[in-house]
Amino acid sequence: MIWQSWLVLICVLQTTADDDGVFAKALWFLHSHGKPICSDAKNDHHLKSVLAESIANDRQLSFHEIPDFVEESVFQRWAGDDEKLNEEELTAALDLATPATRLRLFPALQRHAAELTTTFDSIEASRYGSMDKLAEWIARRSSADERVTILTTCTGNSRRSILGAQMGNVAAAYYGFENVRFYSGGTAPSAFNPRTIATLQAIGFQIEPTGKEAKRGDPKVPNPIFDIAWGDGLTAREFSKMYQDDSNPQSGFAAILVCSEADESCPQVASADLRVSLTFLDPKVFDESRFETFKYAERRDDIGRTFLAVMANARRKIASLAALPRNTAPQL
Repeated sequence: MIWQSWLVLICVLQTTADDDGVFAKALWFLHSHGKPICSDAKNDHHLKSVLAESIANDRQLSFHEIPDFVEESVFQRWAGDDEKLNEEELTAALDLATPATRLRLFPALQRHAAELTTTFDSIEASRYGSMDKLAEWIARRSSADERVTILTTCTGNSRRSILGAQMGNVAAAYYGFENVRFYSGGTAPSAFNPRTIATLQAIGFQIEPTGKEAKRGDPKVPNPIFDIAWGDGLTAREFSKMYQDDSNPQSGFAAILVCSEADESCPQVASADLRVSLTFLDPKVFDESRFETFKYAERRDDIGRTFLAVMANARRKIASLAALPRNTAPQL
């Protein structure tokens, strides 16, 4: 019967749409089990090209096709007697490597973060240096069992800096950094913009007004305080504020300048242990246009994939630091 054939086809398509697929699983396997170069965003396009060729014929990975990306002993640990990795074996390896904090993320956010990790080749090359600097700093502090605080800063603390803090927190949870927390601040605070709230809610953040208001940057502009959550026990209180606000880290933090105006007006950030420039175009320029929703989502994802790539790189750097001989003093 024709209708039965269509029903089977629909079921197959639905199963396919819900499955991550062997290519994504192979990519994630190398992100988590491969050599450090696999989690460095600048190598992502080449990595994907090699993977695509490797799985093209039988949808399996063979070590002899990817020797530059994974140690043979690591590959063989997961491969079967055929010395290949099929989708089931890739899934088993990924399940074992999944950090507990990732499972605490709201399901929609976990899925969105996973999608962004397949797009590291979309990151602008001009960001690579700053990203590596930040990943190195996170890795060294995490290796020393220190709490890691990161402050994303822009001018109004209404759009990019809040997107940075919240997508950074998702990235930290996704890659198992329970010790890492992102905060936000500005140089001329205004208010948590409703468009920023909407684009975060669209991917699974839970954001609720507290009914309270913070100090106003502009006497005429209300500055409401919101509770924001991205997973089980993963919460923060967000509002527009100066970057030196008491709710933000006061020393030993990394300052990430996400807009050119703040980057220029803050050549030095007092008490910051590290200052990094990672600037993004302000989605505000598209306000009240038909592109508004798309452009806020675009900026959210630009920032999200950048911090996910930083965290992926930091995790691999931690593994490299752990392999160093004891009493070795790594050079910055």
